[in-house]
Amino acid sequence: MGIIEEREKRVQWFMDARFGMFIHWGLYAIPGRGEWVMGDEEIDTPVYEKYFEEWNPDHYNPKQWAKAAKNAGMKYAVLTTKHHEGFCLFDSKYTDYKSTNTKCGRDLVREYVDAFRAEGLKIGFYYSLLDWHHPDYPAYGDMYHPNRNNEAVKNEKRDFNKYLNYMHAQVRELLTNYGKIDLLWFDFSYEGHMGEDWRGTELVNMVRELQPDIIMNGRLEANGESYGSVMTDEPNIFSGDFACPEMIIPMKGLRTPSGKKIPWEACFTMNNNWGYTPMDLHRKTASQIIRKLVECTSKNGNMILNVSPTPKGEIPKWQLDILAEVGEWMRENGESIYGCGMSEFEKPEWGRYTRKGNKLYAHVLDECVGALPLPGVKGRVQKARRLCDGSEMLLLTPWVAKEFPGYEFVNYGNPEYYSFHIDETADNVIELTLKEKTEVL
Repeated sequence: MGIIEEREKRVQWFMDARFGMFIHWGLYAIPGRGEWVMGDEEIDTPVYEKYFEEWNPDHYNPKQWAKAAKNAGMKYAVLTTKHHEGFCLFDSKYTDYKSTNTKCGRDLVREYVDAFRAEGLKIGFYYSLLDWHHPDYPAYGDMYHPNRNNEAVKNEKRDFNKYLNYMHAQVRELLTNYGKIDLLWFDFSYEGHMGEDWRGTELVNMVRELQPDIIMNGRLEANGESYGSVMTDEPNIFSGDFACPEMIIPMKGLRTPSGKKIPWEACFTMNNNWGYTPMDLHRKTASQIIRKLVECTSKNGNMILNVSPTPKGEIPKWQLDILAEVGEWMRENGESIYGCGMSEFEKPEWGRYTRKGNKLYAHVLDECVGALPLPGVKGRVQKARRLCDGSEMLLLTPWVAKEFPGYEFVNYGNPEYYSFHIDETADNVIELTLKEKTEVL
């Protein structure tokens, strides 16, 4: 079996799930200026150490997080076990810079795994390839390290291979000590640190040996701006199982040059930052999130939506409120997302199509006047129902639309040319049962 065939087998659950929760949480929650605060503000390790001394998330209750994810309609989650700052939320035997050595004294990853697994959610680990705390990670002259411009560390002797031993050992811990792990989200590669620079072949082989069914992203050789060799017809060992565009949705989905589907996942924040940033008030609405999830699905992609817990360990209320609103829509319309993908029909002016087998879902994002025209499906629709309640939609052609023979039309009632008031929602979904079953593109 080739690399692509193995990938297709591994990612089946992932492509069916479509919607996941990202959780960015670490010491950076305390300064509250984003997860890159240590690097962006060039904060030296001894200065940053004060956040380690303060860390005590006494309100942390991952069971509540897991219930919020499940109620939102999410099927998997990914937690930052270690971000670029180097602080570990798990009880690693290779460092003292970990949650079990803080005032809270808890293995926060263990509690996350147990809570999310109990809710039936797939378990994912984020792990940063960078580490600004480790004494052997390159500092002076590095593109991102907080000490990149610090002349005082210019002549320090750092052994990158020692850091790689450490990094590999921690990945082994994460994939050995917590049972079956479904997804591994590496972050990220850059100039001089890419692919084999991470001893990548050795690392991937270890991951596959420890967790044969795990899926990995492609950031061992790429970052949020590029997708690496996962975009080719001949992926290499670093390609990973899916691309992960960051804060953008590909215009037409992702395919190889020969046209094969590439699994992908768009990752989004709920405001403009991944880490807890209380002064960032640019908040996405539930309607935006629903519509972007629909867009991703219609292009054969997933969406993973970030939450940013506080230093005390609570997901902010405004984020929970949005998740609850998304969950209300998903409970009525999730069938148009789970297991669905692109259809062969052109994108309609009023919204988008998603498809699963002989079910074509019309996502009506822009209300029409009169009957709704369905491009591309003339003569192929067996019946039409509102997905939220199962009520009948009328298949008909209004007398005012006789000059559009290539369209099927549906409406909520008679007369066929009337406009009907319906509940205001981010997306009204109509389930169209097609007369023949064909494969989703």
